[in-house]
Amino acid sequence: MDMELVGDVASLDLELLQLPEVSPLALKSNPHIAEELFSQWISLPETCRLVKSLLDDAKAGVLINVPGNSTTANSTASNSLPSMFPAGSAPPLSPRSISGSPRVMKQRLGPSSLSSPLKVVSEPVKEVIPQFYFQNGRPPPNELKQRILSRINQLFFGHMDGLQVQEFKAVMKEICKLPSFLSAALFRKVDSNCTGVVTRDAFVDYWVNSNLMTMDIGTQIFIILKQPDRKYLTQDDFKPVLRELLAAHPGLEFLQSTPEFQERYAETVIYRIFYYVNRSGNGHLTLRELKRGNLIAAMQHADEEEDINKVLRYFSYEHFYVIYCKFWELDMDHDFLIDKENLIRYGNHALTYRIVDRIFSQVPRKFTSKVEGKMGYEDFVYFMLSEEDKSSEPSLEYWFKCIDLDGNGVLTHNEMQFFYEEQLHRMECMAQEPVLFEDILCQMVDMIGPENESYFTLRDLKGCKLSGNIFNILFNLNKFMAFETRDPFLIRQEREDPTLTEWDRFAHREYIRLSMEEDVLLGANEKALDAFA
Repeated sequence: MDMELVGDVASLDLELLQLPEVSPLALKSNPHIAEELFSQWISLPETCRLVKSLLDDAKAGVLINVPGNSTTANSTASNSLPSMFPAGSAPPLSPRSISGSPRVMKQRLGPSSLSSPLKVVSEPVKEVIPQFYFQNGRPPPNELKQRILSRINQLFFGHMDGLQVQEFKAVMKEICKLPSFLSAALFRKVDSNCTGVVTRDAFVDYWVNSNLMTMDIGTQIFIILKQPDRKYLTQDDFKPVLRELLAAHPGLEFLQSTPEFQERYAETVIYRIFYYVNRSGNGHLTLRELKRGNLIAAMQHADEEEDINKVLRYFSYEHFYVIYCKFWELDMDHDFLIDKENLIRYGNHALTYRIVDRIFSQVPRKFTSKVEGKMGYEDFVYFMLSEEDKSSEPSLEYWFKCIDLDGNGVLTHNEMQFFYEEQLHRMECMAQEPVLFEDILCQMVDMIGPENESYFTLRDLKGCKLSGNIFNILFNLNKFMAFETRDPFLIRQEREDPTLTEWDRFAHREYIRLSMEEDVLLGANEKALDAFA
C-alpha cells in the first residue's frame, strides 16, 4: 500500500495534503521537499490508521466524508490529520482569500465522481464537431434540392414514359450544367437497363438522391465516364464522348462525310489527353490527375466555342491535321506503322541515329504496336508532342529517359557527350564550324543552373524554362542551329502571347505550310484537267 501511494506523488495536488504548517507555494517550487514530507507523513501510525479506516469504509459502501470538502470548516478538517510539526513550532501562513483559493475554484467545477481525498477532477466540456466528410457526397441544402426538383418536374412534364437521348440534352444543360457532349454518357448511366428512355424518378435517384449534384464538376465527370467496377478512366471511356462531339459540334460537321477521319480525329484527341493528363503514364487516368489537369476547362471551352480550332487544348482539328499528315508522310507503305528509317526522315533528317535507336529501344515509352521494330500511330503522337514542345513536363520526362543511359536518374557529362558526338560529326560534314563539347557543356550548365554542376537531374530541368534547348543541342541539329541564330523578332512575338506553347506555334506554322501545299497541288490538278479538256 505504501509503494502505491508513493508512486502517485507526482500527480498529487499539494493543497489537498492540508499541511497548514507549510506553504503550498514552497512545496510546488520544491517538489523534492513534497516527496520527502509525503513519505514521512504516510509512515506515521495515525496516517496508517486513517487510511485503513477510509479503505474499510469504502469497501463497506459507507459514504466517506472527505476532509476539506467543506468550505466552512477548513481548520477543523485539517486538525483531523496528524501534523508533522510539534505544536506551536510552525511559522504562520499568509492570509488567503477563500474566493481566490485554487481548491475552492476546483470544487466549483464539480467534485470527482470517485470522491478521491487526493484529487478533484473536473468534467471535460464536450464540443460537438459538425460532420465534414460524406462518403457519398454532401447532401444538398433543402432549399436547393426543392428548387432543382421543381425544375426537373418542368423538364419531364408531359413525358410520363421518360425522355429519349436527344430530349435529355436539355436536362444535361439546365440541371447538370456539364458539357453537352457528355449527355449520352450520362444518359447511359441513368438508363442502366438500356430501355432507351430516362424517367424522372430514375434521374432524380441518380443525380439528386445520390448527392452527385453537390459534387465538384471534376468528380461528376469522372463518375459519369468511368466503369462501375473501376477507380480510373481508360481511353475507351472517352470514345463515346468523342463520338457525340463529332456528331453535334458545328466546327466538325464537315467530317461527317469521312468516317475514317472522324475515327482518326477521335483517337488523336484521346492520345493527347492521356499524354498530358495521365502523368503516371499507365493508361489509368485517376480522379486526382483529372482534377489537376486542364481537360475539364478544355471540355467547357469546346462546348461553348463554335470554331473548334480555337480550342487549342486537345480538340483543335488543325492540330490533329498536322499530326496525322506528318505520320502519313513518314509511313511510306501506309500500313499505319513506321520503322527507324522512316522516323529518321522526320523534320528533314533533324534527329540523330543514336536518339532514334533509344526511341525504338522503347526506353522512354513502351510501344503499343504489336509489331516488333515498328511504331504505331499512338506511339508517334507521343513522340511528336514530345519533340515539338520540349518545354512541357511530359516531354522533359520523355527525353530525360532517352539520355539517361544507365537509368540512374541523372544525366552525367559522359552520357550527354555520347549523344553530342554525333551532332559534332554532322556539323563537320555540313562544313559548319564545330562547337566542342567542353564549350557547349559550360553553356548548358549556365543555362540550367543545376544544384550539382557534375550532372543534371530531372528536377533541375523542370526548374528552367530553357531546358528544352538542352535536348536540341544533344540530338536535333536543325533546332540547335536555329537556337544559335534565333530571330529577335520571333522572340518578341513569343513574349507578346505567352499563353501559346511551343506546340501551338509549331502546329500553326505547319498547318499553314500544309494547306499551302495542298492549294498548290489542287491548282496543278485543275490545270492538268483543263489541258486535257
